[in-house]
Amino acid sequence: MDIPAAPSPAPSPAHSPGRSAPVQASRRAFLAGAAAAAGGFSLGFHLPGPAAAAAPAVPEVNAWVVVRPDETVVIRIARSEMGQGTLTGLAQLAAEELGCDWARVTTEYPTPGQNLARGRVWGDFSTGGSRGIRESHEIVRKGGAAARMMLIEAAAQGWSVPASACRAEKGVITHAESGRTTTYGAVAERAATLAPPKEVVLKDPKDWTIAGQPLKRLDTAPKLDGSQVYGMDLTLPGMLNAAIRDCPVTGGTVKSFEAGAVAGMPGVKRVVQVGETGVAVIADTFWRAKTALDALPIVWDEGPNAEVSSASIAAVLREGLDAPEAYIGNKAGDVAGALQGADRVVEAVYSVPFQNHATMEPMNATARWTPERCEVWTPTQNGEAALAATAEAAGLSAAKCEVYKIHLGGGFGRRGATHDWVRQAVLIAREMPGTPVKLIWTREEDMTHGRYHPITQCRMRAALDAKGDLTGLHMRISGQSILAAIMPQRMVNGRDPVTFQGLNPSGPEATLGYTIPNILVDHAMRNPHIIPGFWRGVNMNPNAIYLECFMDELAHAAGQDPLAFRRKLMANHPKHRAVLDAVADRIGWSTKPPEGIARGIAQMMGFGSYVAAAAEVSVSPDGKLKIHRIVAATDPGYALNPQQIDAQIAGSFVYGLSAALHGACTVKDGRIEQTNFDSYPVMRLDEMPAVETIVMPSGGFWGGVGEPTIAVAAPAVLNAVFAATGKRVRNLPLANTDLRRA
Repeated sequence: MDIPAAPSPAPSPAHSPGRSAPVQASRRAFLAGAAAAAGGFSLGFHLPGPAAAAAPAVPEVNAWVVVRPDETVVIRIARSEMGQGTLTGLAQLAAEELGCDWARVTTEYPTPGQNLARGRVWGDFSTGGSRGIRESHEIVRKGGAAARMMLIEAAAQGWSVPASACRAEKGVITHAESGRTTTYGAVAERAATLAPPKEVVLKDPKDWTIAGQPLKRLDTAPKLDGSQVYGMDLTLPGMLNAAIRDCPVTGGTVKSFEAGAVAGMPGVKRVVQVGETGVAVIADTFWRAKTALDALPIVWDEGPNAEVSSASIAAVLREGLDAPEAYIGNKAGDVAGALQGADRVVEAVYSVPFQNHATMEPMNATARWTPERCEVWTPTQNGEAALAATAEAAGLSAAKCEVYKIHLGGGFGRRGATHDWVRQAVLIAREMPGTPVKLIWTREEDMTHGRYHPITQCRMRAALDAKGDLTGLHMRISGQSILAAIMPQRMVNGRDPVTFQGLNPSGPEATLGYTIPNILVDHAMRNPHIIPGFWRGVNMNPNAIYLECFMDELAHAAGQDPLAFRRKLMANHPKHRAVLDAVADRIGWSTKPPEGIARGIAQMMGFGSYVAAAAEVSVSPDGKLKIHRIVAATDPGYALNPQQIDAQIAGSFVYGLSAALHGACTVKDGRIEQTNFDSYPVMRLDEMPAVETIVMPSGGFWGGVGEPTIAVAAPAVLNAVFAATGKRVRNLPLANTDLRRA
């Protein structure tokens, strides 16, 4: 019998309502899943595999809600949970429209295979770009509202009264005139026979009672008690383990290896080449696989990229700063004329390095392949992309493959656009047909084969008139294009739109918050062999550093207060200005800071939200930086769960400040030099400032919250560092700059 492939089984008796069901494939999961499916009202799908076969058929109405006879409400969530709270937020939206008892809510993941088979009824599975809620809210709300209407209709039919005479609240349906009541679970079977409503009316956000509230996350308790299963935890009967080593230089290949040298080591089952670039050892345990791999003689053909270094890459980028041709992202007026006629021209060059996602959980996947079917269990930000990678590597159609998504031990973009580890896992599993094989990357493999934040440099030249007003700005970005490397189909006439995040002239996504009469923002594309990827916050992060630190430079050059200098340029950008004013007011910008404390400020718009930050820092005479406090303001349009927004802002500051203070991947002999956290440090607890959040939703749009505030953390701190020391940090990480006072 096949191993039951339940991507997110129903809760066991020990699983209390209000907690996200753990993802696992086990006897306990099989029994729980079969029991849950029996007799429920399923607006969705049958659980795959034997669990579904063992349960009576449950009529399906739509894709989002299951109501069980015991009143438990299961809400299907297509987007991935990786610590950002999307699972809870989307459940709140569905539960709000459903009108159920929040204490009885739990969640499940549908699978991408089911989504494909059902005409993509759940829509987009991709979870990145802070889109999890802002691009799913409508379809999820409609799913909950449709279920509520059908449940009420079922009760009304039983009472022979109009549905309009009934109402529902916390899973209880009441007929107002007679006072009769029933529960969702009691009418679920009848509701499942009804046709779905043709028109669904959603609640006005002002009437929300579940959405918009600071509710506890559904996935916290299982993470704390250890019941939450991650990809690293998954075990299947008869499973083997694999460790892999890929050519350390991107573009290189395997020249030779001596499998016989390790074939007799304990637990080793097979040594296999994986594509043209990798070698893996399959063994009964991961440690035995890794030990044998460490002892395996491998000869690489590293190719011409082995000559590349950080210095040679930097030289190519510097050349791009002066290149005669570049792709234009924002243009207005006559920049050349403004610069030529300026009373003063201010110029600066900034740079950011490669950065690693450094997820706590390294890449991993468990695959089982047969000539007829391939199944993969993996943490992924995009189940559909993982399914495509599975099918390609398996040599099978997507209809003969399935991916069971597991909670992610960190994503940050690494587990989204590319699924190289999934491809490897499937190729390895093909060497052991019918046997589940779990591939785990070592931390060293993970650090040296990432999809890195793109490396860029930026030269800015600004024109100031006699009054110190900004009359022209030219921003030339030189460096990598993410889309050119991993998604060329999304390029626009050779141009990468992602490069200009936060610098666009207009639009709902990432717009420049200043009106500058003469402006040119362009990109000289220079793509080294190190593969880039979407790193949390993407290009908005360096663009915020470039723009907001340079704005600070211009303010000081003009002899003006940095806040006042910005506000003069923001008359046509009220939402940008509102968040900037909010942090300035909270930090006490108009008052003198305490002795030894300096302040910095920054603002940006990205991922549909308006954000700003103000920081307070001190720098000791020996150059030691202390970030004491950061105030952050965000306007995401709607605040679905203020508690989650607060946590996301604090977490984003950890990520953004880690990069600004420490994060840099360097290249020597064509390969990434940093192999673990000893050489790629992250922010420590004693470095973390106090964080104050201001959530100020203005309504009318849906913005993201997981990424936008990352962008303003670094420039706010860097501007405060200048205020404290007089030293302008233009090249990150900050750890490379001597802040000692002269």
